[in-house]
Amino acid sequence: MANKSQVFITRAIHPEALEKLAAETEVEVWPEAYPPSKDVLLQKIGSVNGLLTMLTDPIDEEVIARGTPALKVIAQLAVGYDNIDVAAATRRGIPVGHTPGVLTETTADFAWALMMAAARRVGEAEREVRSGLWQPWGPDVLTGLDVYGKTLGIIGLGRIGKAVARRARGFSMRILYNNATRDLEAEEELGVEFVTFDRLLAQSDFISLHLYYSPEARHLINRSAFEQMKPNAVLVNTARGAVVDPEALTWALQTRRIAAAGIDVFDPEPIPPNHPLLELENVVIAPHIASAGIETRQKMAMMSVENILAGLKGAPIPYCANPQVYEPRGT
Repeated sequence: MANKSQVFITRAIHPEALEKLAAETEVEVWPEAYPPSKDVLLQKIGSVNGLLTMLTDPIDEEVIARGTPALKVIAQLAVGYDNIDVAAATRRGIPVGHTPGVLTETTADFAWALMMAAARRVGEAEREVRSGLWQPWGPDVLTGLDVYGKTLGIIGLGRIGKAVARRARGFSMRILYNNATRDLEAEEELGVEFVTFDRLLAQSDFISLHLYYSPEARHLINRSAFEQMKPNAVLVNTARGAVVDPEALTWALQTRRIAAAGIDVFDPEPIPPNHPLLELENVVIAPHIASAGIETRQKMAMMSVENILAGLKGAPIPYCANPQVYEPRGT
């Protein structure tokens, strides 16, 4: 009987997905809650045929080169894959998998949860109750911002941005969007209005970030951007932490340049325990859990396993980030 392929998984995944993978391969799962260091990755990669990764794993050219030629496939348990040097993998004929489409509605739900929580001061109120303070009812006690009928600005009108827009229609919101390209079909379907970046900042009561990360997007929301926002604006980020300048965000919240923020991602992650943002009441902070619906995470794990198994068999992987790896190479 031929030896089974070796697979390293950088964090525990859903048991059913792990069982499916273990039935056909020899699997090693990193047992810690925190991700393996790059030194660990370099140590493990040299003896495996498949690698199942998370967003926090630095899969750069050095790691990929160490895995060559045994490494046949990399599967990321996420939609994004900016932590992986996809070009380096492609040069070596290694397909890179991800999990597109599956987390759209779950992430849109969570963006909406952050928006509502930040606007209505839910985190602040909950902390008061847990600390033993229940203020008597009064006209000004913990008053927040109304959401219904306000203006929502969406930066990045992809699948998740559109899902957020659909929810906003139920709140009778005016919906502005800024995107790399204009989406006439979405405008017709969702009633959204294409505007410039500066106009979106100036007119929106709520701004929700859903753009893909790229070097050009780094610190797109900086001090200059905050200075253009309304003083009652609420910023929501479920995209990538590096899209927002953390120091500018802290300044905007400390000085009440904007009213509040709800963030699920930060730069760097995890947020340093002594960061001044953690002392502020007008921000809701979550630890990168926008896709953490139980059913969604199960589907993501299964998609990752499907990618691994197909790659190990030499078949095209079903959810591929670099399909050019299957194109015939020039002589």
